[in-house]
Amino acid sequence: MSLKFRFPSPDQQAVLEDVQLRLLERGELPRCQRLLDKHHYLKSLKPVGERLYYVAVDACGQWLALLVFTAAAKHLKAREQWVGWMEWQRQRRLALVVNLSRYCLLPGKTFPNLGSKVLRLALDRLSADWQAQYAHPVLVAETFVDPEQFCGTVFSANGWVELGKTDGWGRHQRDYYVKHDKPKRLFVRELCRNARRSLQAEHLKAALAGVEAKVTPRPVQSAPEIESIVERFRAMPDFRRRVESYPLWSLLTVVLLAVLSGAPRGSKDLAKFARGFSQGQRRALSIRRNPQGRYPAPSQSTFCRLLQKVDGRALEKSILQIQGQVRGQEPKEDLIVLDGKEPNHGGGQGVLTAVASPSQFYLGSEIVEEKTNEIPVAPQLLARLDLRGRMVSLDALNTQDETARAIVLEGGGDYLLTAKGNQPTVQANINKFVPAPEADFPPLKLPRPPSAARWKRTKSAPVKAVPSRPARSPPNKRLFHWSPKARACCARPPGARTRKWAC
Repeated sequence: MSLKFRFPSPDQQAVLEDVQLRLLERGELPRCQRLLDKHHYLKSLKPVGERLYYVAVDACGQWLALLVFTAAAKHLKAREQWVGWMEWQRQRRLALVVNLSRYCLLPGKTFPNLGSKVLRLALDRLSADWQAQYAHPVLVAETFVDPEQFCGTVFSANGWVELGKTDGWGRHQRDYYVKHDKPKRLFVRELCRNARRSLQAEHLKAALAGVEAKVTPRPVQSAPEIESIVERFRAMPDFRRRVESYPLWSLLTVVLLAVLSGAPRGSKDLAKFARGFSQGQRRALSIRRNPQGRYPAPSQSTFCRLLQKVDGRALEKSILQIQGQVRGQEPKEDLIVLDGKEPNHGGGQGVLTAVASPSQFYLGSEIVEEKTNEIPVAPQLLARLDLRGRMVSLDALNTQDETARAIVLEGGGDYLLTAKGNQPTVQANINKFVPAPEADFPPLKLPRPPSAARWKRTKSAPVKAVPSRPARSPPNKRLFHWSPKARACCARPPGARTRKWAC
């Protein structure tokens, strides 16, 4: 079967050369919706979230075509395979993909090559317009073509790639899909070079990183996985005399899933995260139905009471049991690291946490009261850990004789502490009794090959090679490991004054 090609006439070619594309103004949207209702087979739409409306006009300002770009579809199996990203990447970076939801060439004003010209003009400016409107660019465009209505030639001519047909399901509500048995052809196109590589990268570029910061993580665990976590928290004692809609194990499961998803864990953030659960996931949490037959989401006040009154020691025990069942036992050769953290915003109590490095096993935590610091809290946390034959590392604040005694004499372990210039007596004892290791701390002027250096130019000095990082630790800060001989030399004699002895 031979195909008959049509070419624009000289008058149409002149109009085609003068075609321009611009964004619709707010006052023009009603006219756009009326034209879509009249001439598009899917009628107009009411998009939610980010969207842009375009109109193609001729030299006289007459409307020729309408385009509507909206947020991308949530789940498309063929698209996810084409992009090559993982589920957590799709969840956080979907805003970098847009969907051409409506494309309408107005009847009576169409002619050959108009569709391809308008589509090319739209793709050339789409990312920049999105950046100006929503403070981030877009990397990929997608669209659906009904094979019963169109052939999709205009997309193939503009370099779009067809990924196949959809399964024929349509989304009518948030968690409700209807099978319409009318699969669509899926077309996609990269808007910049290496767009897919950027979407599947472990870390986004600086210009794109803001997209992930705006996205509230949602739980990706299935209902059976959530039910297994709920069962592990059922032994936790509830601090409430009466439980209405949210059992304690349901709330604790929400907090744990927020941690696994990388979501913020304030009471307001947890309430927002809980609203992202589907009805099936809320049922798996054992949340009780309300009079309307729905599974509600916990509020901010519910999580606020939870964080204030839950038994921290019992919760830590449950978390350690879950960790042991999921990951097994921690490697005994790992270093035990103690580090304290304070709230980033506002006041509140700090937390001193012990983890195993490099395996990142959680070992325990201790609250640091507001009117104290980590020094008296560290021995309390160390007393609950198994330190026999283990190495323990703490920062310079915890380089204290009581902490060292708790590790060595009471716990049976060894320690790796940090000494700074604010502890001159300790540094003097280190320099006197502990020789500096040669392998870990090379001399300052260490010859390096040219490929391992970076070049730096100054206004007053010629070009010279500078090491990319310091070759040795600063002189006022030094890590050291006390050997038994050194500890014996520095041991405080009975009756000695504290002011003359340091360890």
